[in-house]
Amino acid sequence: MFEFEVTSSCCNTEARTGIFYTPHGKVNTPRFMPVGTLGTVKGITSKQLKSTDSEMILSNTFHLHLQPGEKIIQRAGGIHKFMNWDRPILTDSGGYQVFSLSSLNKISNAGVEFKNPRDGSYIFLTPEKVMDIQNDLGSDVAMAFDHCPPHTLSENDVEESLNRTHIWLEKCVAKHKGLDQALFGIVQGGKYPKLREISARFTSSFDLPGIAVGGVSVGESVEEIREVINFVPEFIPKDKPKYLMGIGSLSEIALAVSKGFDLFDCVLPTRLGRHGTALFNGEKWNMRNARFRNDFSPIDDTCNCETCKSYTRAYLHHLIRNDEILGLTLISIHNISHLIRFSKSITAAIKDNCFTIDFAPWKTSSIAHHTW
Repeated sequence: MFEFEVTSSCCNTEARTGIFYTPHGKVNTPRFMPVGTLGTVKGITSKQLKSTDSEMILSNTFHLHLQPGEKIIQRAGGIHKFMNWDRPILTDSGGYQVFSLSSLNKISNAGVEFKNPRDGSYIFLTPEKVMDIQNDLGSDVAMAFDHCPPHTLSENDVEESLNRTHIWLEKCVAKHKGLDQALFGIVQGGKYPKLREISARFTSSFDLPGIAVGGVSVGESVEEIREVINFVPEFIPKDKPKYLMGIGSLSEIALAVSKGFDLFDCVLPTRLGRHGTALFNGEKWNMRNARFRNDFSPIDDTCNCETCKSYTRAYLHHLIRNDEILGLTLISIHNISHLIRFSKSITAAIKDNCFTIDFAPWKTSSIAHHTW
């Protein structure tokens, strides 16, 4: 059910195209995945999201456990029916919240005690509990519970965190029911190559349907992110889909694809959209700026998204200046389309055997015929 088929490769790099099969359809890789933390890609309907050609999206175990609760979602028929999305869904385990809500939690090898940011009550999440929640949610892909450490920790502290992640992975594998839901393990280890290699080898040893690399883009430098991207794939099986967590910039996506990564996610397109910032050819445009006031062209005249086909920069500028919700929705639709189009351009370049690390389809005449 969770077969991963490599369909083409590029002789210049380790880049490949593939198809990841799930119960709710296939995911063509390489692919950017929009984030819908609370069962919604913020401000966008399912129909609008489909118009961007999104395939797999993400939701978050921790936040859905707090509200509305996994049992309500289970009674609704699962996360797909609950949010009206009939394509693949991946649920993050809540491991990132171990990092992002560190001031509200206490960590042990047994699990994590969180202070509920909604009402101040206490909840305790174990690896087994996280597996139960994701099983109730009914996602296509469940992520193992992991400890994502701050990038500032010493090597000894990261090693302690990594040992905990490995203990949790063993518990997740033992607990996971797995028949119609794939479990992905997560490689951690911070910025330390030795620990990354240990984690990659350990995680790979379980022969799970896929493998993720976490603990990147958590405050470290671009150089440190790129070191992880370059180093870790050597120790991950090539016949599994590889998911680089939390990456949304074009340059890092291109580098990751060149090293054989297949899946990416980031809150960037909708977060920028909610602040009135549009993505254009790798740049970030604040649509509030006065230079757009009399500009009656679309954000990008090569983009076929609903926003670019129907609305002008001047109109978007007007909406953002007046704090109209529609403006945030339209820019978010464009931003997601921007990253999906980039993924698809990379796919076309790989198939034509002309993909490079410095892939920039809007600048490279040799691949200008690709849809971008």
